[in-house]
Amino acid sequence: MMLTLIILIPLLAGIFAFMMKSEGAKGLALASSLITLGIVAWASCEAYNAPVSFSIPWIPSLGAGFSLMADGMSTMLCLLTAIVVPVVIITNWNKTVDKPWSFYGFMLLSQAGLLGVFLSYDALLFYFFWELALIPVYFLCSRWGGEKRIPVTFKFFVYTFVGSLMMLAGIIYLASQTSGPDAYSWNSIMQAGRALPAEQQQIVFWLIFIAFAIKMPIFPFHTWQPDTYEQSPTPVTIILSALMVKMGLFAVLRWLLPVLPQGVAFWSNTVIILSIIGIVYASLLAIVQTDLKRLVAYSSIAHMGLMSAAAFSSSNVGMHGIMVQMFNHGINITGMWLIVSMVENRWGTRDMTKLGGMATAAPKMAIALVIISLANIALPLTNGFIGEFMLFNGLFQGASPYHITFMVIAGLGVILGAVYTLNMVQRTAYGNTTDMVIAKDLTANEYLGLFIIIGIILILGVYPKPLLDMTAGIARVLVP
Repeated sequence: MMLTLIILIPLLAGIFAFMMKSEGAKGLALASSLITLGIVAWASCEAYNAPVSFSIPWIPSLGAGFSLMADGMSTMLCLLTAIVVPVVIITNWNKTVDKPWSFYGFMLLSQAGLLGVFLSYDALLFYFFWELALIPVYFLCSRWGGEKRIPVTFKFFVYTFVGSLMMLAGIIYLASQTSGPDAYSWNSIMQAGRALPAEQQQIVFWLIFIAFAIKMPIFPFHTWQPDTYEQSPTPVTIILSALMVKMGLFAVLRWLLPVLPQGVAFWSNTVIILSIIGIVYASLLAIVQTDLKRLVAYSSIAHMGLMSAAAFSSSNVGMHGIMVQMFNHGINITGMWLIVSMVENRWGTRDMTKLGGMATAAPKMAIALVIISLANIALPLTNGFIGEFMLFNGLFQGASPYHITFMVIAGLGVILGAVYTLNMVQRTAYGNTTDMVIAKDLTANEYLGLFIIIGIILILGVYPKPLLDMTAGIARVLVP
């Protein structure tokens, strides 16, 4: 019942927000997200030593059940979701949006979908929540986005819709290979996938993987991402960048690697090469950006490329590192987007050529920017270090004969990441621009939101053991 509540509370709160037709929807969204955080924290404690599960019949005629399971990986991502959503609401508390009941209603529905994706242990239920998470984001982007939101949102819709249909076809095909009453359960899907001949696994692999590759996204399925991040309102960009990209990587770990081991073995080098191309390509593009939003967007592609490469390295330490880094990247990228939003709100631009002197005008914001930026480049004693170290270690220990080459080329992302991140800090916080408007420093709600983010960065940077323990042992199940 506890797992059902995690999904049910934001779902019902989102539906009720639509009915309120008032500014009170913001308060409802905050209250709902805090309650959800409390229940997720409780579930995390329960699942710390052993997985927690819940299952009842859903569509018996199709062999689908309402099956939920919380292990270390899923509770960690639920915890990330439950932290990010209230932080976003708190830091945007003083901002007004048109029709807040609809805006926060869609936000809560998307949160319910995300939590459902991370907890689903039935393939059809997983697909249902996958779509529930995506559809509200389409409306959020198209209704509250920037000037180019319509063509950009249409592109996002086409990418995700095509990928989702291919994934559904793959799931249905796998379920058709089973004969039991629970055809869509994780165990049945895994057994059906593993029983397929190698040639069929290689085909089904792409049916399922493309949807996940689009969501992460990895090269060359990434082209929707920079424009969508740029045109979306910042709270929606955070949901997309901190949480929804984790849907794709989580799905690879849960629904691809254990299900189609021979297909994964055949295509792993191809995926690693595409991921590494994405790391270098996105990092080089980030270096030449002057728009803060596009710089952070390409930075996210590079980080996800490293996690994707490690996922297909067939290494236990790499797999463990992915689970740690999914959480840490979500925290860090949330902080980056919050700072970008604060800069744009105060100075009316995201163009770094027109910015500078934040350290003088808003010193607390500048300090927050520096700490979060250092975490983004995985400086030791920040939360990003341990996960990134494990990812490179996983690539080095990978099963591929080219594992050292892969690690060396992927390592360029660290150097390039330091270049564009530190350049951004220099031009934004310490540059000198004579016509820069002096703006106020952090407000109370912004201070609180950034305090939570920076607190997590520093605590997990110094003492990552709780996160490591939460996800320990799962890698042995996931490595094919």
